[in-house]
Amino acid sequence: MTIRPLVILPDARLRVISEPVGTITGEVRKLAADMLETMYDAPGVGLAGIQVGEPVRIVTIDTSKDKEARSPLVILDPEIVWSSQESRPYEEGCLSIPEYYAEVVRPDRVRVRFRTLDGETVEQEADGLLATCLQHEIDHLNGVLFIDHLSKLKRDRVMKKFAKAAKREAA
Repeated sequence: MTIRPLVILPDARLRVISEPVGTITGEVRKLAADMLETMYDAPGVGLAGIQVGEPVRIVTIDTSKDKEARSPLVILDPEIVWSSQESRPYEEGCLSIPEYYAEVVRPDRVRVRFRTLDGETVEQEADGLLATCLQHEIDHLNGVLFIDHLSKLKRDRVMKKFAKAAKREAA
């Protein structure tokens, strides 16, 4: 397993719409393992393929609190098939937008259909942190960032801050 470099805002790749995984190959399995390793190292609770520069519809998630009782979830080609009418705010952050957090309101519960690494199609209902995480990561697969759910003013401030940081780093 390899820890991969993260794609950081304002990198345009974060706006790319990811392609379906297709056939589950050894390459796909290695990507999933690398993504889990990268996510745990960061540390984070979710990671989409595009965040490590791979524009494919693969997501890794682990919302467990205890390192000893990790509960990794690898999902391929996920789609939200149902969302609750009830919503709730949750303070979100993103490994591609380091050290920035903001409250985002999303549906409280979702049902997601996806494939596992074994090729099985599964539907899973989620609420709380897992529902938020699933929605956040599926947004990534569609070129959407959590800051897109904020006001234009807040989003513009974040974009300007990260553009300045990228310029400083490039100089």
